[in-house]
Amino acid sequence: MSAAELERAVTDVLIDESSLQARIRELGAEISSDYEGRDLLLIGVLKGAVFFMSDLMRHLTIPCEIDFMAISSYGDSTDSSGIVRILKDLDINIEGRDVLVVEDIIDSGLTLSYLMRNLEAREPASLEICALLTKPDRREIEVPVRYVGFEIPNRFVIGYGLDFAERYRNLPYVGVLDPGLIQTEA
Repeated sequence: MSAAELERAVTDVLIDESSLQARIRELGAEISSDYEGRDLLLIGVLKGAVFFMSDLMRHLTIPCEIDFMAISSYGDSTDSSGIVRILKDLDINIEGRDVLVVEDIIDSGLTLSYLMRNLEAREPASLEICALLTKPDRREIEVPVRYVGFEIPNRFVIGYGLDFAERYRNLPYVGVLDPGLIQTEA
């Protein structure tokens, strides 16, 4: 895929690169302050949260560890099926740990609600969520999100880790996917 094809896939840039980085710096400072004196474990939800988590960690001034989970409820669709599967589980035992789940985007809340119930059963000392993006208009299940980067409208977004059929993650900004591409691929 050429650079021109990538650019044509985006109808609007919702959040440019500099705005993303500025907000991530702010989140890093807030999290560092809140977890001062504690040993934080960040759990990244693969694959979308990799970019966000990498940049967020660079702005933390506290000791932290990382682990990853891969969960699926979308398949190749653009809407959650509501059926959640763990594709990759944690390597680290979280019992008694301060855990911060790092998520790229919260849509319906179905997948994240399942994940939080699963992690809570493992008895962490604390369990919070940090999401880069949230779409309140899409919420079917409310999940308590401690740290939010941006609230966005109900549009299908790509870039900065967010994909459509595993493409477009490498864009340095968050943009709206051309709806014509969704129809073409469906």
